[in-house]
Amino acid sequence: MLTKSQRYRQIVDVLSVHGLGFAVGAVGLSGRFPFRVGLPGHEKGRDYTQPEHLRLALEELGPTFVKLGQVLSTRPDILPPDYLRELAKLQDSVAPIPVTSVWNAIAEELPDPTSLADMAPVPLASASIGQVHAAKVGDQDVVVKVRRPGAVETVEADLAILEDLAGRANRRWPPARDYDVAGIAHEFAESLRKELDYLREAHNAERFAANFADDRDVHIPAVFWETTTSRVLTLERVRGIKIDDVDALAAAGIDRRELAARATGVLCHMVFEDGFFHADPHPGNFFIRPDGSLAIIDFGMVGELTDHLREGLVTFLVRMMRGDLDGTTDALLGLATSESDVDRSALQADLKPLMNRFTGRALAEWGITELLSELLGLVRRHHMHLAHDLALLFKMLLMAEGLGQRLDPGFQIAGVLAPYADRLAAQRFSPAAVARRITELVQEVASAGAEAPHSMRLLAEFLDNPSMEAHLRDSDLRLLAAHADRVGGRVIAGVAAAALLNGLIQTAAPRPGPITARQQIVLLTEAGAVVALSAYLARTSPRRHRSHLARPS
Repeated sequence: MLTKSQRYRQIVDVLSVHGLGFAVGAVGLSGRFPFRVGLPGHEKGRDYTQPEHLRLALEELGPTFVKLGQVLSTRPDILPPDYLRELAKLQDSVAPIPVTSVWNAIAEELPDPTSLADMAPVPLASASIGQVHAAKVGDQDVVVKVRRPGAVETVEADLAILEDLAGRANRRWPPARDYDVAGIAHEFAESLRKELDYLREAHNAERFAANFADDRDVHIPAVFWETTTSRVLTLERVRGIKIDDVDALAAAGIDRRELAARATGVLCHMVFEDGFFHADPHPGNFFIRPDGSLAIIDFGMVGELTDHLREGLVTFLVRMMRGDLDGTTDALLGLATSESDVDRSALQADLKPLMNRFTGRALAEWGITELLSELLGLVRRHHMHLAHDLALLFKMLLMAEGLGQRLDPGFQIAGVLAPYADRLAAQRFSPAAVARRITELVQEVASAGAEAPHSMRLLAEFLDNPSMEAHLRDSDLRLLAAHADRVGGRVIAGVAAAALLNGLIQTAAPRPGPITARQQIVLLTEAGAVVALSAYLARTSPRRHRSHLARPS
């Protein structure tokens, strides 16, 4: 195994070979590891594109960097389409280790390794982290994934270097800082460390199985826990027709159009009903079993959609359909983040023509690939990036539409997606959801009220400092005055909403006898006032107006 210094030297050499030496300079390594003289920028007689050079460099740097490229291929908010397409070609396939090494690892891990029998000497797959063999547990056909010896040590050494390089880039290179490369590197490191633990993948499989326990049309392979550890994973072996094997599907009499809607419907159910989804829906992970059910495998890459992200997505779609430019901008800024200030006017100038093409059209008529591709391009241009799970969701939807179009060239996932989005939009305005948002707003105002005395004292001390000077333009004063007026209005409205909400609860509390006509009037009046004040609080939320402060001077 290379020393840390030797590995740095190797990285610098590979990057410079592929014309990526600017990255070495950006992280400040060119002084310690100067480029070697005579290193070619491309293969003789063959000119490579920049995306191809990046893919080749990652392949040469080995397993950790190949995994990094695969993760980056799922981030359309960071890289443009030509890079995504090239990085998607990265194959995590390496020469297999001898089956005797696999058996040794199993013997070290399992209390009774003989419970695994008839292991095939030739692996089904051989990747940088693990190797997969067919075997049996009793009479049951299984697949066994075994982590390679030394994989953890190799990955950890490379992750330490990657995080160091990303930290250097953040400090020295503005584009890296704009996209928070250090944060992305940390996120990748955490994700890869989880992938090294096969117990996590086993629990993912069980969670999917529980979510689809009542659906006979979906099959998730069973986990064999007695032969599963953090280093060894044993799952039921799935047999069937690969979902993109068009000839076999035709021979089996399977309707490809119906299958496209069914498979993508399962993925939409994962996202919008369960909030837990398979994030790598390529055709090799889907099979049609002899009984017609859809079997899904490979649960290493998953995503979760929190209630906050789900509501944010619904808000964005609803406001876009209504043609509300300000509301759509606010919703987008709530879904994406940036390490620098976002120019709201420029963002809206880019967002308006996109909205014009979709406003007024039913969601089922939208081209999701077109919308997401352009939206993600807009996010990149404004140096914003999405939360990891949201980026996974967008990539999954793009892959899902591609999967559907392999089966049915005219397929559009928007038609499958629309009913789920409609239900979510309806749920957003249900009594329970409205009550929850009212409670959150009241808590927010109460928190602001509790912090106000301390904040005012700090401000008074700051203003009392004789060395302090302030230079404010007239426009700044107007902006501050408007902000102060809004804050004051929110405090008053919040207190009133809290009082009314308390009165509403007291009036509606169970008591003997029927509710009188007078009480009904009071209830309706209080409820209407709470809704009106809550709407005002939502309209003037700091999250809604934060982006107004980010504007050019």
